[in-house]
Amino acid sequence: MIGRLKHWFTAPAAQAVGADAVLGDETSRAKLLEEMQALNRDPYFQIADEALGLISVFDDLKYDRADADMMTPAMRGHAITKLSPLGFRQTAGTVLENREADVRVFIPKVHALGASPFDVARYTPKRAQDFYLLTPTQTACQYIDAFETDQAVERIKELIAKHPINLLKLEDYLERKESHRDFLSAIGHLKYVQREAVSSEPLCRRRALGSVGF
Repeated sequence: MIGRLKHWFTAPAAQAVGADAVLGDETSRAKLLEEMQALNRDPYFQIADEALGLISVFDDLKYDRADADMMTPAMRGHAITKLSPLGFRQTAGTVLENREADVRVFIPKVHALGASPFDVARYTPKRAQDFYLLTPTQTACQYIDAFETDQAVERIKELIAKHPINLLKLEDYLERKESHRDFLSAIGHLKYVQREAVSSEPLCRRRALGSVGF
């Protein structure tokens, strides 16, 4: 019996079935990613980096350094509303899953009110095909840790044009490691870029999700 089962799973036909399943997953995943990219037309939602698996949800136009940086119920609800038609279902309080494409979206928990936005994904591991649903500031932190300083600055400038970030909080939580020290010199320039962005169209008219009259 064991011998027959071993032969079944190692036979060419079984290998072909396995290959077809993998190909099917890849096809479904490619189709899903294309549909997700189309959501970028929504000003409140952005696939910030497909390779890193980052989704940013618009937070606000102006910040104070004391503001809590976390996904509000309105931000979370908006993302779920956008992802649901693409086949994502909430399988846990902080997990959305598209089972056909085998892709999950994680909403990392903030473990403490004063936690660093750089640590948001530290306790929530994901696979290469999965995504994190983040605030713009958390997204910017992922850029800083993933890219060389010049590239991180350019990526953050692109992000700011659609989703401004809390540069004051980001500055406060920069660490002593070399990449963060290098980035510190760009903060002043990014503050200027963000001031210009939020005072101009189309950002100047945008309101936070959940605000009165939205």
